[in-house]
Amino acid sequence: MDIAEELDSLTIGRRIRQLRTEQGMTLDDLAAAVGRAPSQLSMIENGRREPKLTMLQAIARALGSTLDALLETEPLDERSALEIALERAMQGQTFRSLGIEPFRVGKSVPTGALKALLALQGEIDRLKDERAATPEEARRANVALRRLMRTQDNYFPELEARARDILAAVDHPGGPLTQRTTSDIAAHLGFTIHYVPDLPQTTRSVADIRHGRLYLSSRLTAKGDPRTAVLQALSSRMLDHSEPRSYAEFLRQRVETNYLAGALLIPEAHAVPFLQEAKKDRAISIEDLRDAYSVSYETAAHRFTNLATVHLGIPVHFLKVHESGTITKAYENDDVNFPTDRLGSIEGQLCCRRWTSRVVFDVDDRFNPYYQYTDTGNGTYWCTARVETSSEGAHSVSVGVRFDDTKWFLGRDTPHRGVSKHSVEVCCRRAPADLEAAWRHNAWPNVRTPRTLLATLPTGAFPGVDTTDVYEFLEAHAPG
Repeated sequence: MDIAEELDSLTIGRRIRQLRTEQGMTLDDLAAAVGRAPSQLSMIENGRREPKLTMLQAIARALGSTLDALLETEPLDERSALEIALERAMQGQTFRSLGIEPFRVGKSVPTGALKALLALQGEIDRLKDERAATPEEARRANVALRRLMRTQDNYFPELEARARDILAAVDHPGGPLTQRTTSDIAAHLGFTIHYVPDLPQTTRSVADIRHGRLYLSSRLTAKGDPRTAVLQALSSRMLDHSEPRSYAEFLRQRVETNYLAGALLIPEAHAVPFLQEAKKDRAISIEDLRDAYSVSYETAAHRFTNLATVHLGIPVHFLKVHESGTITKAYENDDVNFPTDRLGSIEGQLCCRRWTSRVVFDVDDRFNPYYQYTDTGNGTYWCTARVETSSEGAHSVSVGVRFDDTKWFLGRDTPHRGVSKHSVEVCCRRAPADLEAAWRHNAWPNVRTPRTLLATLPTGAFPGVDTTDVYEFLEAHAPG
C-alpha cells in the first residue's frame, strides 16, 4: 500500500530532509545508502512521489531513525512547516487564479521570503472573502431568500418550535414577554446582560462567549425596546450560528435571528387565537397586535406576515420604505406587483410615489394609522401604513392585502384611493411632460448620496462591523 494513501507525503518528505541535513548527509549519501537514484529521493523529499512502506523503512535505517519518527504528523521545525504550507498554497485556488506556476521551494529560498509569500496569500484570500458579496451577488441572495419565504408563506416551523422550547425552559406562562423573562432567557443560555456607554458604533450588541457576557448600549434603554435588542443578540446563540461564509448565509442568519426574536416576543400559541378572534370579529389591526404585546409597529407587522397565511388563510405583503422612496425590506405572497430590477430584487428599488407606503409620508396625522386602496395593473390592494423614525431617518412600514381580504380588517372603510401603474414610466418614474419641458435643461440638483448607497455591501464576514473595535472592546471589558 502507498503510504500517501494514509499520510501527508509533503510532511513525510520534509521530515526526511530535516533528519538528513541534521546528520550531515547529502542527497547522494542517502540515495547510495538506500540503493536509489538521488533524483528519486529528491522527489520524495519534495512530496512529489508517494513513498512505499519498504522505502520508508530503508530511509529510516539509513538515517539512524525509526519508521514511527518519519510518520509523525507534525513537521520538525518552523522551516519545514513553512515549506509545506507554501507547497500546499501553490496547489490552491489563489495561486492558480493569479496564474502563478508552482515552483520548487529549495534551501536557497530565504525563510523570510516564505513567510512573506504566505502572508500575501493569506491577505489575498481574506480580501477575496470580504469582497465576495458584490452588489449583484447580494441581490441574487436576497431574491433567493425572498422566494424561499414566499414558498413557505414566511412561516418557519423549526423557528417556531425553537421559540416554544425556549419559552418553556423559562416557564413563560404565555402572552407578552416581560423584560424579566427576557433576562431569564439570557441566564438560561449562560449570559449576563451588561449595558455600556462605549459599545462599538458598528454593532448593536457584542457577545463575549468566553465569559458569558452580553454587552448592549446604555442608550438603548432610553430610545428603544431593550427586550428586542437582547433577544436578537441571543438568537444567534439559540440557533448555533457560526461565522457566515457568504453574504447569502449572513442574510439567512439575520432573517432567522429576527424571526426567532419576533416569535419570542409574540408567541405563536398565544397570538394565533388573538388574531383568529380578531378575524372572526372582522377587526384585524396591526396596531392592536402591537399594543397587546408591547412591541414596535414593525415587529408587529413582521410577525403578522409570519402567521397570517398559515393560520388565518390571508395572503399578505409587507413593505418598509425609506423617506427617500427607496424600498429597504419587502415580502409578498399575494401577487402584488412590486418594482424589481432585472434580477428580480425589490430592495433598493424606488417605491411608486402613489403607493400607500409613499403617500403616508405626506399625512400630518402620525397618531392614527393611514389606510388606502390602490388600483394596480394586478388588481386592487388595501394597505395600512405608519411612519417610524430611526437613526437612518424616517421609514414607512405597511402591510397590505388583496381587495377580497379587506373585509377582515379595521380601516376597510377608508375613503383614500390611489392608482399605481409603476410599470408605466409616466406613472411616477418620469415627470409629467409639461414639467419636464419647462425644467429639464434648467435644473441641476446636487445629489445627497445616502451613506448606505456607497456602502451597500460593507466588507467582512459580518458586513460593516469593525472587528478591531469589537476585539479591543471585549479586551477592555473582560472580567479579571
